[in-house]
Amino acid sequence: MGPALKILQISSAQSLGGGERHLVDLVEGLVERGHQVDLALRPNSPLIDELRSSGKKGLAKVKVTTLPLRNSLDAFSARALAKLVRQNQIQIVHAHMARDYPLAAYAVRGNKGARLIVTRHVLFPLSRLHRVTLAKAARIIAVSKAVATQVRADAVAAPERISVILNGIDASKFENASVRFHRERFLASWGLPENSLLIGTVGELTALKGHEEFLRAAAEVRKQFPRSHFVIAGTDSSRENKNRAFLEKLIKELELTDHVRLVGWVEDLPQLYCALDVFVSASHTESFGLAITEAMASGTAVVATETEGAREIIQPGETGLLVPVGDVAALATATTGLLEDESQRGRLGTAAQQAVAAQFSVERMVEETEEIYRAEIKSHLA
Repeated sequence: MGPALKILQISSAQSLGGGERHLVDLVEGLVERGHQVDLALRPNSPLIDELRSSGKKGLAKVKVTTLPLRNSLDAFSARALAKLVRQNQIQIVHAHMARDYPLAAYAVRGNKGARLIVTRHVLFPLSRLHRVTLAKAARIIAVSKAVATQVRADAVAAPERISVILNGIDASKFENASVRFHRERFLASWGLPENSLLIGTVGELTALKGHEEFLRAAAEVRKQFPRSHFVIAGTDSSRENKNRAFLEKLIKELELTDHVRLVGWVEDLPQLYCALDVFVSASHTESFGLAITEAMASGTAVVATETEGAREIIQPGETGLLVPVGDVAALATATTGLLEDESQRGRLGTAAQQAVAAQFSVERMVEETEEIYRAEIKSHLA
């Protein structure tokens, strides 16, 4: 396995999305492998509570340093990071958000023994400024092939410095939930009829997640299946919760008030996935599709729009169904088709669960990341 490494992970995230859950899994895995892991986060970072609630042994050893991390020009945070790297003899500085890349690059510049690694979690183009910032990056990790393609198109680094490490999840957490799941008890706890059909989606309340299309499709599904109920799980980071307010208004307009629940953050996501008859992802864009993978790991049948990330995860007709982005009618048709055919739901769910276990394990993700760390340290010393 090799000697333990000294690693600093940096994230200025203010909400808990797929990239942040990826980071939590990565930190847990690195600690389990015996590495010294430090974290630089904002004072009210949701990652702090997420790590504390993990229950994994060894995380108490992770030292968390809170810094403003306001933006890419935060000189105070940059100097503090450089000092942290120097004092703790950090070998790997790993940044996960574009606005943190310049701060991490500055921290490495004055510490010759450290190597800069950045992970790109999203498909949004990088700016010309990042050509300067990422000139110091030993490696850019893309969480999907689609993200790697975008990074290459941005021309911010030589192609040989761009690597793909597909996101991973702790599949056992979702598989175990499906084994111990008691549907009747779950429905009763939510005050839903025992014969309910439950369709849901998970993701931050933003327009890009396609919640409007999900609701418009729900209105069509309900016409054919009056006992259907719908769940949207996700927090709203917009100013004054404007996104949630828009959805609440739309729910009333579509006469879905008694059939849709906006549940915010859900503590036990595995149980929710297992309760669903169909999981729907109506996203306009997905760099990977972590919620899709989690639903698949739970053995739940999935309908997803043909985003870049979804196409890498789902084999159409084998492990899930894909429909065109923004096509409400296709979304509704695919969902009602699965509600009509319980055997197809079961077949897709079983195949999806097996595919996730084989291809998207968190152990594989951590191991591949560790290999990059070691390779870059070795090349630096050569």
